[in-house]
Amino acid sequence: MAKTALVTGGSRGIGAAVARRLAADGYQVAVNYAASREKAEALAGEIGGMALQADVSDPVQVKGMVDTVLEKFCQLDILVCNAGVAWQGLLQDMTDGDWRRVMGTDLDGVFYCCRAVLPQMIRQKQGKIVTVSSMWGQVGGACEAAYSAAKAGVIGLTKALAKEVGPSGITVNCVSPGVIDTEMNQALGPQALDQLAEETPLGRLGSAEDVAECVSFLCSPAADFLTGQVLAPNGGLII
Repeated sequence: MAKTALVTGGSRGIGAAVARRLAADGYQVAVNYAASREKAEALAGEIGGMALQADVSDPVQVKGMVDTVLEKFCQLDILVCNAGVAWQGLLQDMTDGDWRRVMGTDLDGVFYCCRAVLPQMIRQKQGKIVTVSSMWGQVGGACEAAYSAAKAGVIGLTKALAKEVGPSGITVNCVSPGVIDTEMNQALGPQALDQLAEETPLGRLGSAEDVAECVSFLCSPAADFLTGQVLAPNGGLII
């Protein structure tokens, strides 16, 4: 029986590239989305998977999503926590609602998804969880304090959870991308993106496929002895 993967925030960008790569690796893929229904359903049709709507910042919706995956596929082997939102601006201008939206999706959502899948993975005595952080979670980014804090929290959660569930045969690793050419980063503007590409030692922005390759590796048997690690596809921008 083919193994099953759940990719949150899977309708576009990095999430869509991950879903395609895992499908190519032979996994049955459940594509989670919050609002982009048409894109998620089109992608699910393309890869022979299923699209599932859920706001990862809502624990009730997350549990329902995981229950649906288990009802459909009877197992869940891979969780990729990719769903995320960003907010740029001065911290002093950020509202309580803005802060909670970033934390709710980027950090709370990882917690809710991990908590929901762990009972099944522990029963199976195997599973792989891959979280998606950011280089700003490693070094901090000006005008992205909340995003940086949430993504740093993801790294801490990853390392702690890896220690906790390792005895159950579950690995937990993190991918921490640099500047990736996605719709989310287009908000930075072409001039800023060109400058970031120039500052990157490899001389270009990353692609969603670059990140998907890293996720694929961490989900593969080649990474069976890796856990609690941060893999950083950033072109050398952060070393």
